[in-house]
Amino acid sequence: MIDSGDAPRADLLSGFSFEISAKDAMRLEAIRPIVPDGTVVSITYLPNESDEARIAAAAQLRALGLTPMPHVAARRVASADTLQRFLDGLSCGAGVERLFVIAGDLAQPAGPFADARALISAVDPARHGIRTVGIAGYPEGHPAISRERLDQARRDKIADLSGSGVEIEILTQFAFDGAPIVDWLRDIRADGFGGMVRVGLPGPANVGTLLRFAARCGVGASAKVMAKYGTSLAKLFNTAGPDLLYAELAREIDPAVLGPVTVHLYPFGGLQKMAEWAAAGAAIAR
Repeated sequence: MIDSGDAPRADLLSGFSFEISAKDAMRLEAIRPIVPDGTVVSITYLPNESDEARIAAAAQLRALGLTPMPHVAARRVASADTLQRFLDGLSCGAGVERLFVIAGDLAQPAGPFADARALISAVDPARHGIRTVGIAGYPEGHPAISRERLDQARRDKIADLSGSGVEIEILTQFAFDGAPIVDWLRDIRADGFGGMVRVGLPGPANVGTLLRFAARCGVGASAKVMAKYGTSLAKLFNTAGPDLLYAELAREIDPAVLGPVTVHLYPFGGLQKMAEWAAAGAAIAR
């Protein structure tokens, strides 16, 4: 667990968020006692789950006193009508006020939306009661997209959303190394973005699981970085938590300079382990 002796500068667990799939919503009652009221919970847009299941999951989160933030993967949306029905369902069925918009990983779009920006242009925040829109951030880059294109896409999406009356957040891919995250934060702040950044961290999981997700998502996970993260490739079945990485970020991130930052946890090792880790870290911060 996070070492209180590290005297971190920033409490990055204040206002933390985490991710689930639609089917995970029914498991949240077990961890609800140790998850703060109103915690933002993102709902992934998995190809084997339906919009109806996502809407039901958002409603379940709302009933539990949590804040749903459904993903919308632009390239997986079959039509403009499909998008509008989904947004209507989220609004009427679950009172959703947050969306996280991503491009999605299909090589060819299933419908009219080629990227996140195209989908953003089809969302009417006033009609659907959307107050906050999250966009993706990639501190370690993207395996198929250049840094220049990523930076320009971020600027374009922020510019498009700036006149819509919504609050803009950036939620990042998970990482194992603090230095690229801090450098990237400096870059986006210098670029003029002052909103909330949710920095993705892997929750406690065995090393083999972490590496599989890292390979799937194109995240850097060299032996050197994993050692910095607090484990080694030789210990594939040991459980590793993000303690060292979190402590490094908390020391290096000065909110007065780098603005509002919290963490977004990916529960690769299960919701229970993730929630216990976050609750213990928050207790130390208090």
